[in-house]
Amino acid sequence: MRYDLNLLRVFIALMEERSVTRAADRLGITQPALSNALNRLRDMLQDPLFIRERYGMQPTQKAETLAPGIIEAIGQLDGLVLEQQSFDPMRAQMMFTLAPNSYVEYVLIPAVVAKLRVLAPGIKLRITPFGNDLAETGVISGSTALVLGRIVDPPDNLIVQHLMDDSLACVVRADHPTVGNTLNKAEYEQLKHVNVMPPGRMRAGLFQALDRHGLKREVAVSVTHFLSVPEVIAVTDYCTTLPHQICRRLANDPRLKILPTPVDLGTFPVEIAWHVRYRHDPAHRWLRALIEDVARAL
Repeated sequence: MRYDLNLLRVFIALMEERSVTRAADRLGITQPALSNALNRLRDMLQDPLFIRERYGMQPTQKAETLAPGIIEAIGQLDGLVLEQQSFDPMRAQMMFTLAPNSYVEYVLIPAVVAKLRVLAPGIKLRITPFGNDLAETGVISGSTALVLGRIVDPPDNLIVQHLMDDSLACVVRADHPTVGNTLNKAEYEQLKHVNVMPPGRMRAGLFQALDRHGLKREVAVSVTHFLSVPEVIAVTDYCTTLPHQICRRLANDPRLKILPTPVDLGTFPVEIAWHVRYRHDPAHRWLRALIEDVARAL
């Protein structure tokens, strides 16, 4: 049987985007061209495949059944081709879209940019918000190259890899009237706290760690990004609990002092994930290795 492999790429785009408009944009074709390809797909596979509903194109049962095999087959073909291609970072001219959570953007991305400036000056990065779930990042559709942070319940088309672990520490102002160089449980619970509420699952991890140890906080202020925390701490008698790698950077601020948490709150993981289609892409693999090197250096 003869068939057009490009039709299978249309199938994958529709499965992942659930929208004719977004699928056409992703494939770089017009909407009429995509609709024509969908009609040919339906003839080839003898099924409607996608039904237009209020919130987009919903796959039929047959489409759901066929999807894993088609995605895997196209991924293997792409891998065979990409493995034959070479990648020269010094000569490369391209852009990668990354979706780091606020922690990764603060801790890792500056060092990644510094390395790119030396090793691959033609590679540009576009940072997009991590969002409240993976679908918002664009990594599930493959429009975003990498998502970095806490990856929870990833779909089958994502490859997830552990990147690093970090612990927690406390921060108060340097001339705090009641806190010395240590902080016990009673002192911690008597203080008012600044809480960081970034999008994603990191906030849940801290709450769970506090609950496990029966540690209570009175939260006076909740902010959305780590960058605003030192400015609040420096002008109040409040305390905050932050990742250790962020506290390392705040230790250079003479207005602040870093203290161990009153009990060991354990560690939290940082992960990196990408669409299966990039598994063998030489440029993508090179960038992943560079990010892994930066994480190891910490």
